[in-house]
Amino acid sequence: MESQIYKIHQQLINKEISCTALVQEKLDLLQQNTFNTVNSLLEETAIELAKKVDAKIANGQEIGLLEGIPFGIKDVYMVQGTYTTASSDLLKNYKSAYTATAIQKLLDAGAIPLVKENCDSFGHGSSSENTIFGAVKNAVNPALVGGGSSGGSAVNVAKDYTIFSIGGDTGGSIRQPAGYNKVYGLKPTYGRISRYGLMAYASSTDCVGPIAKSLEDIRIVLNVMSGKDVKDQTTYKSDKIKKDLNTSNIKTVGYFKNFIESKAISNEIKVDFLAIIDKIKAKGIAVKELEFFDSDILVSTYYTLAMAETASNLSRLDGTNYGARIEGDTLKDTYSITRSEKFSEETKRRIVGGNQVLSQGFSDEIYLKAQDVRNQISARFTNDFKEVDIILSPVTPQNPPKIGDSLKDPLAMYLSDAYTVGFSLAELPTLTLPKGTNTGLQLTADKKNDAHVLQFANLLNDIL
Repeated sequence: MESQIYKIHQQLINKEISCTALVQEKLDLLQQNTFNTVNSLLEETAIELAKKVDAKIANGQEIGLLEGIPFGIKDVYMVQGTYTTASSDLLKNYKSAYTATAIQKLLDAGAIPLVKENCDSFGHGSSSENTIFGAVKNAVNPALVGGGSSGGSAVNVAKDYTIFSIGGDTGGSIRQPAGYNKVYGLKPTYGRISRYGLMAYASSTDCVGPIAKSLEDIRIVLNVMSGKDVKDQTTYKSDKIKKDLNTSNIKTVGYFKNFIESKAISNEIKVDFLAIIDKIKAKGIAVKELEFFDSDILVSTYYTLAMAETASNLSRLDGTNYGARIEGDTLKDTYSITRSEKFSEETKRRIVGGNQVLSQGFSDEIYLKAQDVRNQISARFTNDFKEVDIILSPVTPQNPPKIGDSLKDPLAMYLSDAYTVGFSLAELPTLTLPKGTNTGLQLTADKKNDAHVLQFANLLNDIL
């Protein structure tokens, strides 16, 4: 699909459309939608900004490429003066005091925020059902889940309610819903985009990333958000990715044989994936089978670390400094009642699990072992990328479940992340390409090689 950003930009400067009319059209669609993607609309701000863009154009002033482009924001990002709920009961009336760095860069470029988008509470889920705003419905089939945790963001893009959306990916939370809803979703290299102003789930794997309908729009938004930020010491200075995506440096593609031979993968996705491998070989590109950690090891390692980090990060939410408060007889009772009543069942499950693995007698046996396995995972990827330029994999082993099924079986929900979490633990850039299998393809490159991911995706778009 062609770049929607370029198309709208051209229409605006040619005065074929007005920014105000465009923004109002998208707001109306968001307000009327039945997919439960909206937590709050930023109507007044959006219309005010759109009028300023129209005034600039009327006065003959130049506008930037992103100026006047409507976008959505997953409701875990701070945007000053807006409700930032994380789809949780505890923060349902909380207003941001500042704006996240990544979002501020988009605002500075002139993009227009329309909506804070529905998601799993605090990012805890793979289906966008763990939310006080109702389960997000799949854009292709509303009986199925929208995916998570950035489900509302992916569905809004798929339904053309936003031109692009900003999701958050900890263990697959951009890539999986992008695959479920047949749009592009990128988890960049960890540290390429500042996490400042993103509500922390698991700080060591949280990533800011774009969701869009075209690769070019992913590239444009990624370039704007990237860069060193003094407010986030994990960030680094990165070069802009050029529009001319040269694929000549991609010689060898690898895939994990054990992922494809696993009993967990559906036959449909397996057959479709192997057909893609054959098409790649037919184009003269070398393909190499790789062996990796079993998916159950990846899932248990990720969730051990993620739960430990979320238990620590959410300890600040006790009803005293932030969020709703339920009074008890004592301060301890107040903490206990507030957190028991206001956190979702899934959030409480992860906090309890995290505190367990961090507790005396368990931290050495469980938490430190998980850290060691994580280091082994990173080392294995380092070796793999000496032999291949890109790793190709399914996004998920199964098709999207029906709404309600994941809530009945949390373990099945965790296992749906089996093919995404390993890349998160190793801090690698990974893209969902909405082609090839029913839930898309996952393209992964070595650290800081985000351009390679977009380059190969460009090539696959011509092949598939």
